[in-house]
Amino acid sequence: MDIDVLGALDVRENGASIAPTAPKPRQVLALLALHADQVVPVSTLIEELWAERPPRSARTTLQTYILQLRELIAAALAKEAPAGGAAGAPGRSAKDVLVTSPGGYLLVSGGGTSDVREFERLAGMGYRAMDGGDFPGASRRLREALALWTGSAFADVQTGAQLEMEARRLAESRLCALDQRIEADLRLGRHRELLAELTVLTSRYRTHENLHAQFMLALHRSGRRGEALDVYHRLRGTLVREQGLEPSPRLRRLQQSILVAGPETPLPADPHLPAVPSIQSDRSGGGHLVRAN
Repeated sequence: MDIDVLGALDVRENGASIAPTAPKPRQVLALLALHADQVVPVSTLIEELWAERPPRSARTTLQTYILQLRELIAAALAKEAPAGGAAGAPGRSAKDVLVTSPGGYLLVSGGGTSDVREFERLAGMGYRAMDGGDFPGASRRLREALALWTGSAFADVQTGAQLEMEARRLAESRLCALDQRIEADLRLGRHRELLAELTVLTSRYRTHENLHAQFMLALHRSGRRGEALDVYHRLRGTLVREQGLEPSPRLRRLQQSILVAGPETPLPADPHLPAVPSIQSDRSGGGHLVRAN
């Protein structure tokens, strides 16, 4: 089974889609697919479908949705494989793929692909490369991880409380990987290449301090000191106006470092200015600043 949820939902068994078009069965499949090879409790599925006000017939209705999914799985298993490929495993039934377990249901992936698992694998490799000082490797692996995303997670699925929570978690993981990939590129001296991307990102994430710090560094290293300071002032205005907060002490130190770095002139070939902090993400979304060596 091949599972994609980092964008539109796409679940394929034996090369054929088993994703229903009806909203609620689609929700059930999305939650089962995200947690493939793990039992999803009936209570979790009911909460996803009806929140805190399930109908009396909730369990019976859920069983109906499971039966509908099994019909789609059975049809996929019965399909002939493409030329040169193997047909579905002999004797394998829809109940072997979508298993009823004590207290819940389990979708068996059978060793197929999962874009979430691949994203987590590649991102983990990227983080380890960052920790080891392998910035080219980190940039490459994190780019590969981010390329798996084709849109917001569960983009075409009606989401309840459970899927909404999972979508937020995945979005935070995506932002963290993006933050670290930009950090790796800054370490590699790609500051000019990052300017357009960071312009968009700081407009989208208007209070994300680490992205703004990265934008300030990229501008400063590109000889655009005044614009770097403008980014700080815009962020400060947004934070004060919307949250009643001042920028963090670390961001203020970055601003001061840029202020004392001298007038706006082309920077030395070395992208890591000794007077300006570099950025190291804490991988929790916000990031923090550390002094460059």
